[in-house]
Amino acid sequence: MMQNPVLAVDFGTSNTAAAVYSGGAPRRIPLEEGADTLPTAVFFPVNGGPMLIGSEATRALIDGHEGRFMRALKSILGTALFHEQRLIGGKRRTLANIVTDFLIALRQRAEARTGLTFTAVLSGRPVHFHSADPLRDARAEDDLRACYHAAGFTQVDFLNEPEAAAHAAPEAEGLGLIVDIGGGTSDFTVFRRNGAQIETLASHGIRLGGTDFDQSVSLAHVMPLLGMGGTLKRDFGPGLLPVPQAIYVELATWAKIPFLYTPETRRAIADMQRHASNPAAMAHLATVIQDELGHSTAFAVERGKIDANDGRDGRIALGFIARGLTAGVTPGSLHVALSDYAPRMQAAMEETLARAAVSADQIDHIVYVGGSSLMGIVTQSASAIAPAARALRAEAFTAVVDGLAIASAKAA
Repeated sequence: MMQNPVLAVDFGTSNTAAAVYSGGAPRRIPLEEGADTLPTAVFFPVNGGPMLIGSEATRALIDGHEGRFMRALKSILGTALFHEQRLIGGKRRTLANIVTDFLIALRQRAEARTGLTFTAVLSGRPVHFHSADPLRDARAEDDLRACYHAAGFTQVDFLNEPEAAAHAAPEAEGLGLIVDIGGGTSDFTVFRRNGAQIETLASHGIRLGGTDFDQSVSLAHVMPLLGMGGTLKRDFGPGLLPVPQAIYVELATWAKIPFLYTPETRRAIADMQRHASNPAAMAHLATVIQDELGHSTAFAVERGKIDANDGRDGRIALGFIARGLTAGVTPGSLHVALSDYAPRMQAAMEETLARAAVSADQIDHIVYVGGSSLMGIVTQSASAIAPAARALRAEAFTAVVDGLAIASAKAA
């Protein structure tokens, strides 16, 4: 039996994983049957039943069960919204309560699977939760630390996610650059590896990830079918007014979707319907809000994005909004939708190299980590910075938790 085991947790925007170091290697803990990762999602049945998490939560949404689905909760750490009470699942809760309950379920499943008791956790964290606001960034870690403590962990430590991933890349001898693109952040680490010895030279990160990619694809391809970019007739006088975009931006943002289903939003959309130059498109928006189809729309966008990234022309199927409604998405239109992100990622990589006092031609390996690192725009941006470096594909969804487990053993 292990003494004082440390639970390694990669609490991600889209997926979560857990592991423990045992027998000289990281051992992933299946938090769901037959799966190394657990969707970071929750569902509250409308009748007040118990909170569902992971794939059970996603299935409840897809199967049309009435209730509140929530995803990308990590994106709200450090914000005032994280501590606001709202009526969810028939009870007033904060997002801090919900994240705590998710972590309690994670700990209980990990203990049931391993037969161990966990009071210590080594959690991954992005280099910056909020890259443009140091105070909010610090609050985000404080928020997550408080949730871990409330979930029953007495010892809570953090390690930057790309630094953890470096521990799980034994083939990257010499100088390496970790490119870790997750659901909400892009993180980069320059490290030097000599056998089992790893030296972190510099880390940097920006608030940009897969959910931002989804948002851009949605705004470019889907939201115009719901009235975005249209016009409204004036009550008095000639001329037209532009349709306000705020509702569409929030509807295209994973973390904001649940908070659109309010009487205020419905009244605003009803008013836009009365004045819309294109009432049919505005009726589609009204259907999405009235029937709470925002997450179904986001999942459809995500599938279309993946198809186009794989080089296929596809359709974002929106028949659940209106029969036959679809949005085309192609590799070309995907590139256009995401093109503004390439300079930001390249600038962040260059900043990381500068902080490490390393030139791009000295990098031996680029190690891609995180589900969104599979996007072509990511590999194209990285190869433009260090074209001579060898590309290595780590276990995209589990390299961070593997590295956390290894790091926990080294720190013991």
